[in-house]
Amino acid sequence: MGKSLKPASDSTEIEAFINQAKDLAVRDTGRGRLLFAMDATASRRPTWDHACQLQSEMFLASAESGQLLVQLCYYRGYREFHYTGWVDSAAALLDQMDAVSCLGGHTQIGRVLEHALRENSLHPLNAIVLVGDCCEEKIDPLCEMAGELGLHGTPIFSFHEGNDPNGRLLFEQLARLSGGAFARFDLKSASRLRELLGAAAVYATGGLAALERYAGKGNRQLLALTQQLRK
Repeated sequence: MGKSLKPASDSTEIEAFINQAKDLAVRDTGRGRLLFAMDATASRRPTWDHACQLQSEMFLASAESGQLLVQLCYYRGYREFHYTGWVDSAAALLDQMDAVSCLGGHTQIGRVLEHALRENSLHPLNAIVLVGDCCEEKIDPLCEMAGELGLHGTPIFSFHEGNDPNGRLLFEQLARLSGGAFARFDLKSASRLRELLGAAAVYATGGLAALERYAGKGNRQLLALTQQLRK
């Protein structure tokens, strides 16, 4: 009762904490953990098929900076939410994705973020990739969880498909509050999704410095991602 309470951290202190966490992004040297979360509802069937073909880019891009461990996480149908074990090869991840069929239902991004927080408490995550096209949930609770992930140094790479305004708003906020990065793509830009997945994997295994080297080969879109992560 007699102890004095310290004032709450101001925005400058919080920003400094997040920046420090980014500097320590790879907490298990050379062995990055990436949570690959995807919307598997019916509207995303065409892009899911493309993602199955492109997911190997994550492992190929990260090869120089360290070993990549990936856990697939997805939602679909009526409150179906699933996650797999951790895999360290493109073939194993492809087997897991090929076993999934898209099924109509509402978004469950909140369950993805709740799972990410639990997983992060067991084995720190170096990055989260979230791929989706819309949001049918209340945004504020999702933003709060994204902020908590940011304080733990776990950025969200939120890749938004299409033009849904609510979805775009949420994906931008999740990236900003977690200290991550946001980018758009569509079915016509499969090569862009390939590059984005590769960039997230490079960050997960080597941190910001590795991503800057990867993007420094002349890819202006990836350089834009590094600028977001530096904010």
